[in-house]
Amino acid sequence: MIIRRLAKQIHIGNVTIGGGAPIAVQSMTNTDTRDARSTINQIKELAEYGCEIIRVAVPDMEAARALPRIKKGISIPLIADIHFDYRLAVEAIKSGVDALRLNPGNIGNPEEVKKVVLAAKERQVPIRIGLNAGSLPQDLNPRLTTAKKLVAAAIKQVKLLESLDFDLIKISLKAFDVPTTIEAYKDIAKKTSYPLHVGITEAGTPRAGIIRSSVGIGTLLYLGIGDTIRVSLTAPPREEIFAGYEILKSLDLREHGPVLVSCPSCGRTEVDIIGLAQAVEKELTKISQPIKVAVMGCVVNGPGEAMDADIGIACGKGKGVLFKKGEKIGVVEEKDFLAALMNQVDRLIHCDS
Repeated sequence: MIIRRLAKQIHIGNVTIGGGAPIAVQSMTNTDTRDARSTINQIKELAEYGCEIIRVAVPDMEAARALPRIKKGISIPLIADIHFDYRLAVEAIKSGVDALRLNPGNIGNPEEVKKVVLAAKERQVPIRIGLNAGSLPQDLNPRLTTAKKLVAAAIKQVKLLESLDFDLIKISLKAFDVPTTIEAYKDIAKKTSYPLHVGITEAGTPRAGIIRSSVGIGTLLYLGIGDTIRVSLTAPPREEIFAGYEILKSLDLREHGPVLVSCPSCGRTEVDIIGLAQAVEKELTKISQPIKVAVMGCVVNGPGEAMDADIGIACGKGKGVLFKKGEKIGVVEEKDFLAALMNQVDRLIHCDS
């Protein structure tokens, strides 16, 4: 059983973060924020896939002034990503965003930081201190490891915000290197009680990026560290949502949509189990209920795994046995494998619930 670190609880819009609340899945748009309509459309799509918090880049004042329209057009909390110019952060707060992601250190002037924090405090807008290994402050001790630098920079920023009587704080310490990221989060988790946003930055394309993110994020979550996650991929943002929930489901931390159990295929397989599993996976993307579906390809592990699922099929040469909640319910011809399996899934969702 995973024992989660009990973080201070904050609220980003209507989503509770920390304090034992469910680990939230978030993403970031890749649209031009100044194009409010395309940004709203992408956020709506992501929300349909299960995105619970969305972040948008705010590179200039035109983008900041698009935020009220974006906020009005969406149903999930909106985070503004700000760098360097404190006026963008103040404008974003006035625009009604639910949180900011910034590094107060790259704003520079303490008086400018103070203006941002006072505006955030007045409207109870949380701030994520977001640090990346590739853009650390230059004044850190050069003898420190990258992980130690991330932690030192975060603690410095926390103290700055706390000195302004502000504690609606969330922290992230991301690196591309997985061991560095894990080391940094383990250290910061001991030094502060603020909620932590976990991710592996610039993880890459889905093929490698999902693996890298799963190892890093999964390890931290297993250690009880993490209150929100983002799987950062060079891919359409919806892929980040799919991957995020699969990580959480694999650790029994969240239920979200179906779980597909399928065998890897081997010399015992006498049907196209890879094609069948891929077809079932595609069909399951249309379903939001947390059901377990098994697609198995031989008589060794097939019946046992299929029986353990809500709906399952164990495939043999030309025929397959259908199972429902551990009970054998029929035998189907190979040409009917997909249709018969999905028919049982549909019946379970709509008729038996």
